[in-house]
Amino acid sequence: MRPLPWLLLLSLLLSACLPLTPPPLAQTALPATPSVLPTASSTPTPAPRSLTICLGEEPNTLYPLARLNAAARTVLSTVYDAPAERLNYTYVPIILEKIPTLKDGDVRLERVTLKRGDEIVNAEGQVQALAPDVRFLPAGCRSADCAVRWDGKSNVTMERMRVTFKLLSDIYWSDGAPVTAADSVFAYNLAVAQKDAFHAYLLDRTTSYKALDKRTVEWMGKPGFIDPDYVQNFWLPLPEHAWKDYKPSELADLDVVSRTPLGYGPYVIQDWRPGDSILLRKNPSYFRARNGLPRLDTITFRFLRDPNQAISALIAGECDLLDPTLPLEGQVGLLRSLEQQGKVRLWIAQTPILEWLGLGLRPASYEDGYNPPQYDRPDFFADARFRQALALCLDRTRAVHEVLFDTTQVPDTFFPSAHPLHVTGLPTYPYDPQAADELLKSLGWYDHDQNPSTPRRAQGVPNVPDGTELILRYDTTQALQRRQVAEILASSLQTCGIGVQLHFHPAQEFYAEGPKGLLFGRNFDLAQYAMGGALEVTCRNFMSDQIPNTQNHWIGANVEGYQSAEYDALCQQALQSLPEEQSYQEAYRKLQQLFALQLPAIPLYARPRLAISRPDLCHLDLDATALSPLWNIEQVDYGEGCR
Repeated sequence: MRPLPWLLLLSLLLSACLPLTPPPLAQTALPATPSVLPTASSTPTPAPRSLTICLGEEPNTLYPLARLNAAARTVLSTVYDAPAERLNYTYVPIILEKIPTLKDGDVRLERVTLKRGDEIVNAEGQVQALAPDVRFLPAGCRSADCAVRWDGKSNVTMERMRVTFKLLSDIYWSDGAPVTAADSVFAYNLAVAQKDAFHAYLLDRTTSYKALDKRTVEWMGKPGFIDPDYVQNFWLPLPEHAWKDYKPSELADLDVVSRTPLGYGPYVIQDWRPGDSILLRKNPSYFRARNGLPRLDTITFRFLRDPNQAISALIAGECDLLDPTLPLEGQVGLLRSLEQQGKVRLWIAQTPILEWLGLGLRPASYEDGYNPPQYDRPDFFADARFRQALALCLDRTRAVHEVLFDTTQVPDTFFPSAHPLHVTGLPTYPYDPQAADELLKSLGWYDHDQNPSTPRRAQGVPNVPDGTELILRYDTTQALQRRQVAEILASSLQTCGIGVQLHFHPAQEFYAEGPKGLLFGRNFDLAQYAMGGALEVTCRNFMSDQIPNTQNHWIGANVEGYQSAEYDALCQQALQSLPEEQSYQEAYRKLQQLFALQLPAIPLYARPRLAISRPDLCHLDLDATALSPLWNIEQVDYGEGCR
């Protein structure tokens, strides 16, 4: 539910809008065991309508609590509806009655008195037993400014969070059994029993998760854990009546769980042919069946790793839809041309995943002190104005136009412009070599020979020996799109008199663990990579405690080594506030303003999510923030069904 930021970053790095409000949810109850009885009729039975979706890989498993690859998440989105879906950065209930809020009382902050040994979340956000000298946030305190250390004697009162979730009344498993609150608790208990590392963050901060009645679940956090993303704390229901007799440790290896899991979504898995395809049929017990959903009778997922082969299969009618698990980013020019010819339809959404140019503010070699020039690289990036000049030297708009064919935009902070918390009026850094030249000269970087094609030299730059040439190493992966973007950006830097040494690495080498790895070992000048996702992850990824180092076993997403007490305090305030509270919005406003001025990393572009389909496909709402591109698969149709 809430992986550590470095796990999310790895997931984003290794994997490669038109958001609409979902249709109203049906509230009518279905019979416990729906059935369709044949009746005599002279009307011919309509031919089954099917859809073939081509994936870029085969699912590694369909057990929902396993570590799923992207293809598995796509397939499972047709078997399970999400409890709540994040659409256009806002949660919308799907199988829940509503989204809990402070206003309606389903989210509550209560004061509790604690004693020695009680588990709390301390002022640093870590789970710890209450003991003398432990630093904590007392009730009413949401930031480090008012944190106190326990003297071992005084009464300790902290805030604890409770959230109540309620299921719709007419959700059924595909075998006809009702989906209940106990099924969600069953899923939670499985994760606890399996000691699921992927969900460890949330599990460690949960005091209890229990069913209050057949449709109501209550989550309670540990004192000190105020979770702004609490909607994610409702566990996807799993069928207790079908799986309760199996040991938790053996579930992942059972075909009935990992290959044909029982679900409550619009489709049911009928057959899986390894290495070839998965066939699904319409679920007659689906809670929207009486509304005519899903619209199609069967879905076939085919596995095609080669995007060129997949595009050919689409044009030949062998695929109806190419899922974003296929790496289509390098084919945008071809896809645009095919769309203009009426042969395909291109679907595009801007995701919250950003491509970054990381700046080596504090390489790992600085950990034992800065020792130039024998041991340490010159401290190029110490002054924020130098980082601003770099941003002015990057022709990011050209890269988006020529490589991504304007399928995305250049952001001005760590939020895409479509985000509801995005702040307008921030400092921006459009490509402007002349402005960069003035800024660089003011810092002591001079074009000594009046030739911008040769590197500038330092004169009076702090922590940089006079005469040092401004030459930066630029590291990234061998992915075609990244190579193309890096070459454009390196060329634009060179027009500013900044020398660039491009290096392209195999992914395993670039993302290797520290201290030897380039990215996580903090061994770079410039590094291009992807990062983003939920607000909380984006905020935390630039906090000081996320710097990969020996003390945290090189686990952390702040690969730049950015350190700012002001940023840390603002991020902690955001993490300790709820979306309805003014402090939450205020913290993110100030964070973006600070980030835009200090530029610990330079945002290049929001990564697009691409899908391509037959030209007459409709109702595929490729939302930027939905967990799956097929979140509304029950609505998808084609041909006459689109009328």
